[in-house]
This record gives sequence, structure tokens and C-alpha cells, in this order.
Amino acid sequence: MQPLTDESGRLRAAWRLLAQYLSHMVAVTLLVNLVVGTWLLLRFGPGVLSAGGPAISEVLGSPSLFLISTLASLAAVFLTVWMAGRLLDRRPFRDFGFRLDGGWFLDLLFGMFLGAVLMTAIFLAQFALGWVKLTGHFEAGSAGTPFALAVLAPLATFVCVGVAEETMFRGYELRNAAEGLGIVFGPRGAVLAAWAGTSLFFGVLHAFNPNAGVLSTINIALAGVLLGIGYVLTGELAIPIGLHITWNFFQGNVFGFPVSGLGPVGATVLSVEQGGPTIWTGGAFGPEAGLLVTTAIAAGSLLISLWVRLHYGRATVHTPLAEGPKRDGPGMANVKDR
Repeated sequence: MQPLTDESGRLRAAWRLLAQYLSHMVAVTLLVNLVVGTWLLLRFGPGVLSAGGPAISEVLGSPSLFLISTLASLAAVFLTVWMAGRLLDRRPFRDFGFRLDGGWFLDLLFGMFLGAVLMTAIFLAQFALGWVKLTGHFEAGSAGTPFALAVLAPLATFVCVGVAEETMFRGYELRNAAEGLGIVFGPRGAVLAAWAGTSLFFGVLHAFNPNAGVLSTINIALAGVLLGIGYVLTGELAIPIGLHITWNFFQGNVFGFPVSGLGPVGATVLSVEQGGPTIWTGGAFGPEAGLLVTTAIAAGSLLISLWVRLHYGRATVHTPLAEGPKRDGPGMANVKDR
């Protein structure tokens, strides 16, 4: 039986992953309940859920509620990843994919552009085939609120979701899984195995969303592959974060589709009525449960690989992801020297 610690005195990767995940769940529960509870009291008063108070649908469907809960979740992710990095991994927070320089922000913009393009292509394909019908446009979601103001809450929400989930699933989990698997598969094989494993975990966690099914779970796991490829090739989270933000925002609040089984919250640029074969469109779960998204994921993976090759001169697995902090070298700035 292996000891709990490695030769450097750190907890082994599996235990670090478990400790960070459990602390994350505790922090999310505490922070979200605290922040949301405070907001409810300030917004609706002490009788928020009592008889004669506001309707439950008004409370739960509020874009502001979604925003503050995702802000609390983002804070919990940053806190637990920072603490785990400092106390367990013994590496700085930037090593989880945040070496913020000009190239990082250029990759972020590419990721945002790609997410918008892929989801736009899915919408246009459905529209051209007559599978989706436009029923409205520039709907604020709440009476008396200007559209330009109403759309800011869901945009900010998806920024928080994109940063939080990529920091958690790719930045911390993939890196630690790759380090732990390195002794079995070698650096390159370990990164690939960790990429596959964390993508599968990402899909399984979404299997409990409303209207989820087998294809939606497979597609979300494949979306984890798509989101992970930028991290696997560069060692940075810029491309995954940018892609995640606009993929969700364009899906839900530009084109009015459900996002991972959840209906759009707040303002939508377009409102649509979904038709067509569910196997292709995803039906009530949204496009992520349809084969059009499977096709988009394949195209997006190819485009990310091409972008990395153009930006950095080559597109190969970033093997330092499987190394411990003492051996951790520079990021993609020296990719040509690998």
C-alpha cells in the first residue's frame, strides 16, 4: 500500500484531488447559502418565502439570484484552489493556467470568438433546416428593464461559470490527475489520460440536469474534451475560459436555447420555438443533447489545434502538466523548445 505522501512530502495526487473537491463542496454550500440568504433578505424582506410573500417563481427565476449564486461559487473555487495549491500542491495559483500575459489574453479572445462562431453555426443550421422558429427578439425578461441592462446579468453569470468551471475541472483537476498518472503512463500519456478522465467526470456531473439523457451526457463529456484541448496544448486556461463563456452565453441568451437542460434566464436577443428531430437538435435539454453539437465539437477541436499551431509554431501535448512543482518549467512562451 502506497504512503499518503510522495517523496517531496506532499499528499499524493489522488488525496489532493479528494481534499480539494470536498473543501470546494463545503465552501460552495456555505458561501452560496450565506450570499443568497443575505440577498433574499435585503431584496424581499424577512417574509421572503412566507405566505403573502413574493412568488417562488419570482425568487428562483431572478437573473440577479443566478448571478450572485455564481459569484459565490466562483469565490469558493478560487479560494479552495488557491488554498489547495498553497497547502497541498505547493505551487502558485498562476500555475493552474493563469500566467497572464499578452499571449494569454489573445488566446482568451480566440476562445470567445470560437464559442460564438460554433453556437452561431448550430443556430443557423437549425434555422436553415426549419427546425427552429423565431418568436421574438430583444426581450429583456422583466418589465420596465432596458434590454442593454437586462442582458448584463446573464453575461456576468456565464463569465463566472466559465472561469469557475475551467479553474476547477481543467486547471486543478486535470493537472493533478496528470501528475498522479505520470508514474503509470509517462508524461504525455498521463496528460491524455487525465484529459479523458476529467472530461468523463464533467459529463457525469451534468447527467443529473433536467431533461438529461445518454446523448446529452456523452456530448457534455465531449464538450469537456473540447474545453480541455486548449489547456492540454498550451498549459493555460485562456482558450477554455473564453470558449466556455461565449458557448453558454450565445446558446442561452443570444439564441434562446436551453443551456445544459436549463432554460435561459434573463434577457435574450432572440426567442425561439424548437422543433425538428430531437436526435439532432437536443430538444428540451438544448443543443448539447443533439448531434449538431457533436459535429461542432469535432470542428472546434480541429480549429483550436490549428490556432495553437499558428500562434505557437506547433501543437503538441504540454507535458509539464504532468510534472510536480519543482520540475515545473515555463509555460507556452517556450513551447518551441520542448
